[in-house]
Amino acid sequence: MSVRPILRSPIAAIALGFLLAAASLPGTGLDFSQAAAVELHGAGATFPAPLYQAWITRFQKDHPDVAIRYDPIGSGEGLARFASGVVDFAGSDIPIPATGAERFGRIGAQLPATAGMIVLAYNLPGMTGALKLPRSVYSDIFLGKIRRWDDQRITAANPDLHLPATNIAVIGRLDSSGTTYAFTSHLAAVNPEWTESGPGVGKIVSWPNVAMLARGNEGVASRIKISDGAIGYVEYGFAQRLGLPMAALENKEDKFVAPTSEAGAASIRASAQLGLDSLAASVVDPSGADAYPIVTYSWLMLLRTYPADQGHAMRSFIDFALGEGQKIAPDLGYIPLPPAVADLGKAVVSQILPDEVGAAGASTAKMDSDITAAAPETTPQSPAAPTPSAPPPARVESYTVAHGDTLKSIAVKLYRDVRWWRDIAAANPKLDPHHRLRAGQILKLPKPVEAADRPL
Repeated sequence: MSVRPILRSPIAAIALGFLLAAASLPGTGLDFSQAAAVELHGAGATFPAPLYQAWITRFQKDHPDVAIRYDPIGSGEGLARFASGVVDFAGSDIPIPATGAERFGRIGAQLPATAGMIVLAYNLPGMTGALKLPRSVYSDIFLGKIRRWDDQRITAANPDLHLPATNIAVIGRLDSSGTTYAFTSHLAAVNPEWTESGPGVGKIVSWPNVAMLARGNEGVASRIKISDGAIGYVEYGFAQRLGLPMAALENKEDKFVAPTSEAGAASIRASAQLGLDSLAASVVDPSGADAYPIVTYSWLMLLRTYPADQGHAMRSFIDFALGEGQKIAPDLGYIPLPPAVADLGKAVVSQILPDEVGAAGASTAKMDSDITAAAPETTPQSPAAPTPSAPPPARVESYTVAHGDTLKSIAVKLYRDVRWWRDIAAANPKLDPHHRLRAGQILKLPKPVEAADRPL
């Protein structure tokens, strides 16, 4: 059908006139005449999505020529889109290994953008008072070994509560999720059975005795809200916004700690002086009497090179996020980055997105040893001259203990499997009976690894 007959209709002409008039009004979302000079598109983790959206809204008020969009689709799908070139940056609650099969060529660097708590939110109508869950109890709930709310192990920890004689409905994540990875990493650290005979660690796991599965933190929180007897793991801010009660959890020091901004800050305080590569492992099971036990950093993944205009826009946005943007975090339920950690992120940005970005692809600054990046690939945005191949990574047989390390965190960090802690212990027979480690101690590794000072 041609356009001309439509315009001959008076009603159609009037409707078109109203549409064109609306298109010129601010705030209608129909502005066809003007477009942002620079566009950046990201996708990934749902965990930090509310904070990212708040940053984008605030940033774009001062930079109307920049349009930024972030799609909260889960860490796994976001990284897949980033790897395939669909988006310009990605959000993930899992840092990408410095080497190995999971490292893909487009990634230039990664930096922590925020941190947050993973809470166990529940729905027990009529019950008043704060629920306490010991470490062995909440891990066994998700293992399917504790199935009723009036189980003796739960009532023993909560003598003042009237717990209902009803089944526990466990809510899990359906999609590939960094939140799931962080949560299962913690469960593996507190209960060896989680990996020995349970679901193991991953972005997607097969939950035993799960009642329902939902997509995203928002989906899990919503399911808990409408399901009597439910319990699920979700980012603190999502539970807070829906008014869900959250359990106080037993931490590494045998203290029950409720999720609060102070408890979250205590959880990441010890990691502030560590390098980027040690941040994730340091919060798998944080130390400290006041520390909330389940926390995670959330990361931004950047390209190695950007066209000049995108590079300037990305640099400005991340500078804002790591500076003024951190002040917004507590209001949305996130943990502001310690200044030392924010400075590590700024160092990444200054190398991959220098103040003066030249022509497209001119920024190929080499990452320093603490921000190891993949070797540059030849793309339309890269220099035409061939780049010498990097030598293969060294195979090393020892590991230097960092502050806060445990055998289990080292096993996850080097072998991505907590079960390796026993092999590490066996390879070091002179460890004390309680396997206490000290910073600077040299451990012999049962199996050589590449770049042992980094998570593989």
